[in-house]
Amino acid sequence: MSETPRPVIELEDVRVSFGKAASPVVALSDTSLVIRQSEFVALVGPSGCGKSTILKLVAGTLAASQGNVFIGGREVGADGVRIGMAFQNPTLLPWLSIRDNVMLPLKIVHPFKRDFRTKRLTEYRDRVEALLAQVGLSGFGDRYPWQLSGGMQQRASLCRALIHEPNLLLLDEPFGALDQFTREELWETMQALWMDKKPTVLLVTHDLKEAAYLASRICVMQARPGRIISDENVPFARPRTIEISFEPDFTTLTQRLRNAIVHARRAA
Repeated sequence: MSETPRPVIELEDVRVSFGKAASPVVALSDTSLVIRQSEFVALVGPSGCGKSTILKLVAGTLAASQGNVFIGGREVGADGVRIGMAFQNPTLLPWLSIRDNVMLPLKIVHPFKRDFRTKRLTEYRDRVEALLAQVGLSGFGDRYPWQLSGGMQQRASLCRALIHEPNLLLLDEPFGALDQFTREELWETMQALWMDKKPTVLLVTHDLKEAAYLASRICVMQARPGRIISDENVPFARPRTIEISFEPDFTTLTQRLRNAIVHARRAA
Protein backbone atom coordinates (compact mmCIF):
# COMPACT_ATOMS: atom_id res chain seq x y z
CA MET A 1 0.00 0.00 0.00
CA SER A 2 1.50 3.33 -1.09
CA GLU A 3 2.01 6.04 1.49
CA THR A 4 -0.09 9.20 1.18
CA PRO A 5 2.14 12.12 0.12
CA ARG A 6 2.77 14.60 2.91
CA PRO A 7 1.05 18.00 2.91
CA VAL A 8 3.22 20.84 1.63
CA ILE A 9 0.60 23.61 1.91
CA GLU A 10 -2.06 23.69 4.64
CA LEU A 11 -4.54 26.52 5.14
CA GLU A 12 -6.80 26.08 8.17
CA ASP A 13 -9.87 28.34 8.38
CA VAL A 14 -7.86 31.27 7.06
CA ARG A 15 -9.40 34.72 6.86
CA VAL A 16 -7.81 37.86 5.44
CA SER A 17 -9.41 41.27 5.84
CA PHE A 18 -8.26 44.84 5.32
CA GLY A 19 -9.39 48.18 6.65
CA LYS A 20 -10.94 49.25 9.92
CA ALA A 21 -12.43 46.69 12.27
CA ALA A 22 -15.85 48.36 12.04
CA SER A 23 -16.09 47.90 8.26
CA PRO A 24 -13.37 45.54 7.03
CA VAL A 25 -12.98 44.41 3.44
CA VAL A 26 -12.85 40.62 3.46
CA ALA A 27 -10.38 39.42 0.83
CA LEU A 28 -10.51 35.77 1.90
CA SER A 29 -13.17 34.13 4.03
CA ASP A 30 -12.67 31.07 6.26
CA THR A 31 -10.67 29.10 3.69
CA SER A 32 -9.14 25.66 4.18
CA LEU A 33 -6.90 23.99 1.60
CA VAL A 34 -4.42 21.11 1.59
CA ILE A 35 -1.91 20.61 -1.24
CA ARG A 36 0.27 17.52 -1.04
CA GLN A 37 3.76 16.79 -2.25
CA SER A 38 4.15 16.91 -6.06
CA GLU A 39 0.56 18.01 -6.68
CA PHE A 40 -0.03 20.64 -9.36
CA VAL A 41 -2.96 22.77 -8.19
CA ALA A 42 -4.53 25.64 -10.10
CA LEU A 43 -6.61 28.44 -8.56
CA VAL A 44 -9.14 29.96 -10.96
CA GLY A 45 -11.86 32.56 -10.55
CA PRO A 46 -12.75 36.18 -11.29
CA SER A 47 -10.58 39.15 -10.35
CA GLY A 48 -10.79 39.94 -6.65
CA CYS A 49 -11.68 36.42 -5.55
CA GLY A 50 -8.55 35.90 -3.43
CA LYS A 51 -6.31 33.84 -5.72
CA SER A 52 -3.32 36.14 -5.31
CA THR A 53 -4.13 36.52 -1.61
CA ILE A 54 -3.65 32.77 -1.14
CA LEU A 55 -0.41 32.92 -3.12
CA LYS A 56 0.88 35.73 -0.87
CA LEU A 57 -0.10 33.82 2.25
CA VAL A 58 1.85 30.79 1.06
CA ALA A 59 4.85 32.92 0.05
CA GLY A 60 4.86 34.57 3.47
CA THR A 61 4.42 38.11 2.14
CA LEU A 62 0.97 38.50 3.71
CA ALA A 63 -0.22 37.49 7.18
CA ALA A 64 -3.61 35.92 7.83
CA SER A 65 -6.07 37.90 9.93
CA GLN A 66 -7.12 34.62 11.50
CA GLY A 67 -6.49 30.92 11.00
CA ASN A 68 -3.26 29.03 10.33
CA VAL A 69 -0.93 28.66 7.35
CA PHE A 70 1.56 25.80 7.37
CA ILE A 71 4.24 25.16 4.74
CA GLY A 72 5.92 21.78 4.93
CA GLY A 73 4.33 21.16 8.32
CA ARG A 74 5.72 24.37 9.82
CA GLU A 75 4.31 27.84 10.25
CA VAL A 76 4.77 29.93 7.15
CA GLY A 77 8.14 31.69 7.14
CA ALA A 78 9.96 28.92 9.00
CA ASP A 79 12.93 27.24 7.34
CA GLY A 80 12.48 23.86 5.68
CA VAL A 81 10.85 24.42 2.28
CA ARG A 82 12.65 25.99 -0.67
CA ILE A 83 10.29 28.11 -2.77
CA GLY A 84 10.58 29.13 -6.41
CA MET A 85 8.42 31.84 -7.98
CA ALA A 86 7.53 33.02 -11.48
CA PHE A 87 5.29 35.96 -12.34
CA GLN A 88 3.38 37.37 -15.30
CA ASN A 89 6.37 39.59 -16.07
CA PRO A 90 9.71 37.75 -16.17
CA THR A 91 11.41 40.35 -13.88
CA LEU A 92 14.85 39.48 -15.25
CA LEU A 93 17.64 41.92 -14.37
CA PRO A 94 18.55 43.70 -17.63
CA TRP A 95 22.23 44.22 -16.73
CA LEU A 96 22.83 40.50 -16.18
CA SER A 97 23.16 37.83 -18.83
CA ILE A 98 20.49 35.14 -19.04
CA ARG A 99 22.93 32.69 -17.45
CA ASP A 100 23.59 35.01 -14.50
CA ASN A 101 19.89 35.76 -14.09
CA VAL A 102 19.08 32.06 -13.88
CA MET A 103 21.98 31.50 -11.47
CA LEU A 104 20.82 34.16 -8.97
CA PRO A 105 18.98 31.78 -6.59
CA LEU A 106 22.14 29.68 -6.29
CA LYS A 107 23.88 32.82 -5.01
CA ILE A 108 21.34 33.62 -2.29
CA VAL A 109 19.54 30.40 -1.28
CA HIS A 110 20.79 27.81 1.23
CA PRO A 111 22.60 25.47 0.87
CA PHE A 112 23.81 26.57 -2.57
CA LYS A 113 25.10 30.01 -1.63
CA ARG A 114 27.72 28.44 0.65
CA ASP A 115 29.55 27.02 -2.38
CA PHE A 116 28.72 29.73 -4.90
CA ARG A 117 32.23 31.16 -5.27
CA THR A 118 33.85 27.79 -5.86
CA LYS A 119 31.14 26.27 -8.08
CA ARG A 120 29.74 29.18 -10.10
CA LEU A 121 32.09 28.57 -13.04
CA THR A 122 31.84 24.77 -12.92
CA GLU A 123 28.99 22.78 -11.38
CA TYR A 124 26.53 25.67 -11.12
CA ARG A 125 27.26 26.85 -14.65
CA ASP A 126 26.68 23.32 -15.94
CA ARG A 127 23.41 23.15 -14.00
CA VAL A 128 22.22 26.39 -15.62
CA GLU A 129 23.20 25.31 -19.12
CA ALA A 130 21.42 21.97 -18.72
CA LEU A 131 18.20 23.67 -17.60
CA LEU A 132 18.37 26.27 -20.39
CA ALA A 133 18.79 23.45 -22.92
CA GLN A 134 15.77 21.68 -21.43
CA VAL A 135 13.53 24.68 -22.20
CA GLY A 136 14.97 25.34 -25.66
CA LEU A 137 17.41 28.12 -24.75
CA SER A 138 20.66 26.31 -25.43
CA GLY A 139 23.26 28.83 -26.63
CA PHE A 140 21.41 31.85 -25.19
CA GLY A 141 23.17 32.01 -21.82
CA ASP A 142 25.39 34.94 -22.85
CA ARG A 143 22.49 37.01 -24.19
CA TYR A 144 20.75 39.73 -22.19
CA PRO A 145 17.01 39.85 -21.44
CA TRP A 146 16.40 42.70 -23.88
CA GLN A 147 17.82 40.55 -26.67
CA LEU A 148 15.18 37.84 -26.18
CA SER A 149 11.49 37.64 -27.07
CA GLY A 150 8.85 37.67 -24.35
CA GLY A 151 8.39 33.92 -24.60
CA MET A 152 12.12 33.29 -24.33
CA GLN A 153 12.35 35.58 -21.31
CA GLN A 154 9.56 33.64 -19.63
CA ARG A 155 11.39 30.36 -20.31
CA ALA A 156 14.43 31.86 -18.60
CA SER A 157 12.23 32.98 -15.71
CA LEU A 158 10.98 29.42 -15.25
CA CYS A 159 14.59 28.21 -15.22
CA ARG A 160 15.44 30.74 -12.52
CA ALA A 161 12.46 29.56 -10.47
CA LEU A 162 13.60 25.92 -10.69
CA ILE A 163 17.42 26.16 -10.65
CA HIS A 164 17.67 25.75 -6.86
CA GLU A 165 15.45 22.64 -6.84
CA PRO A 166 12.52 24.14 -4.93
CA ASN A 167 10.09 21.92 -3.07
CA LEU A 168 7.34 24.41 -3.84
CA LEU A 169 6.81 26.42 -7.03
CA LEU A 170 4.44 29.42 -6.99
CA LEU A 171 3.22 30.64 -10.38
CA ASP A 172 1.32 33.93 -10.62
CA GLU A 173 -0.15 34.02 -14.14
CA PRO A 174 3.29 33.42 -15.69
CA PHE A 175 1.93 33.03 -19.23
CA GLY A 176 -0.80 35.68 -19.14
CA ALA A 177 1.08 38.35 -21.11
CA LEU A 178 2.00 36.07 -24.02
CA ASP A 179 0.21 35.38 -27.28
CA GLN A 180 -1.83 32.17 -27.55
CA PHE A 181 0.71 30.16 -29.55
CA THR A 182 3.64 31.08 -27.28
CA ARG A 183 1.49 30.40 -24.24
CA GLU A 184 0.65 26.90 -25.46
CA GLU A 185 4.33 26.19 -26.18
CA LEU A 186 5.17 27.18 -22.61
CA TRP A 187 2.41 24.98 -21.23
CA GLU A 188 4.21 22.06 -22.85
CA THR A 189 7.52 23.30 -21.40
CA MET A 190 6.05 23.71 -17.91
CA GLN A 191 4.47 20.25 -18.02
CA ALA A 192 7.79 18.68 -19.07
CA LEU A 193 9.63 20.48 -16.24
CA TRP A 194 7.05 19.39 -13.69
CA MET A 195 7.12 15.76 -14.87
CA ASP A 196 10.92 15.78 -14.65
CA LYS A 197 11.38 17.51 -11.28
CA LYS A 198 7.99 16.95 -9.57
CA PRO A 199 7.85 20.08 -7.38
CA THR A 200 4.61 20.94 -5.65
CA VAL A 201 3.02 23.68 -7.77
CA LEU A 202 0.40 26.32 -6.98
CA LEU A 203 -0.71 28.15 -10.14
CA VAL A 204 -2.89 31.27 -10.20
CA THR A 205 -4.53 31.79 -13.57
CA HIS A 206 -7.61 33.28 -15.25
CA ASP A 207 -7.24 30.82 -18.15
CA LEU A 208 -9.45 27.76 -17.65
CA LYS A 209 -7.86 25.96 -20.58
CA GLU A 210 -4.44 26.53 -19.05
CA ALA A 211 -5.62 25.18 -15.69
CA ALA A 212 -7.11 22.04 -17.26
CA TYR A 213 -3.99 21.42 -19.34
CA LEU A 214 -1.44 21.85 -16.54
CA ALA A 215 -3.07 21.02 -13.22
CA SER A 216 -3.82 17.80 -11.40
CA ARG A 217 -6.43 19.65 -9.30
CA ILE A 218 -8.41 22.82 -9.94
CA CYS A 219 -9.90 24.99 -7.20
CA VAL A 220 -12.60 27.45 -8.27
CA MET A 221 -12.92 30.63 -6.20
CA GLN A 222 -15.74 33.09 -5.66
CA ALA A 223 -15.39 36.79 -4.90
CA ARG A 224 -17.07 38.91 -2.23
CA PRO A 225 -15.97 37.33 -0.04
CA GLY A 226 -13.15 35.30 -1.55
CA ARG A 227 -13.49 31.58 -0.91
CA ILE A 228 -13.06 28.19 -2.58
CA ILE A 229 -16.37 26.85 -3.91
CA SER A 230 -15.13 23.84 -5.89
CA ASP A 231 -12.12 21.52 -5.75
CA GLU A 232 -11.85 18.72 -8.30
CA ASN A 233 -9.24 16.42 -9.80
CA VAL A 234 -8.26 16.67 -13.46
CA PRO A 235 -8.57 13.15 -14.92
CA PHE A 236 -6.43 13.45 -18.06
CA ALA A 237 -3.30 11.29 -18.33
CA ARG A 238 0.13 12.82 -18.87
CA PRO A 239 1.89 13.87 -20.92
CA ARG A 240 -0.94 16.01 -22.26
CA THR A 241 -0.88 17.57 -25.70
CA ILE A 242 -2.61 20.66 -27.06
CA GLU A 243 -4.83 18.36 -29.10
CA ILE A 244 -6.48 17.16 -25.88
CA SER A 245 -7.94 20.64 -25.42
CA PHE A 246 -10.27 20.01 -28.38
CA GLU A 247 -11.62 16.73 -27.01
CA PRO A 248 -15.16 16.58 -25.55
CA ASP A 249 -14.11 15.66 -22.00
CA PHE A 250 -11.68 18.60 -21.87
CA THR A 251 -14.21 21.14 -23.16
CA THR A 252 -16.82 19.73 -20.78
CA LEU A 253 -14.45 20.31 -17.85
CA THR A 254 -13.62 23.91 -18.83
CA GLN A 255 -17.29 24.68 -19.45
CA ARG A 256 -18.21 23.26 -16.03
CA LEU A 257 -15.56 25.46 -14.42
CA ARG A 258 -16.82 28.49 -16.32
CA ASN A 259 -20.43 27.79 -15.29
CA ALA A 260 -19.38 27.54 -11.64
CA ILE A 261 -17.65 30.93 -11.83
CA VAL A 262 -20.56 32.60 -13.65
CA HIS A 263 -23.11 31.16 -11.20
CA ALA A 264 -21.04 32.31 -8.24
CA ARG A 265 -20.73 35.83 -9.66
CA ARG A 266 -24.47 36.07 -10.20
CA ALA A 267 -25.14 34.82 -6.67
CA ALA A 268 -22.74 37.39 -5.25
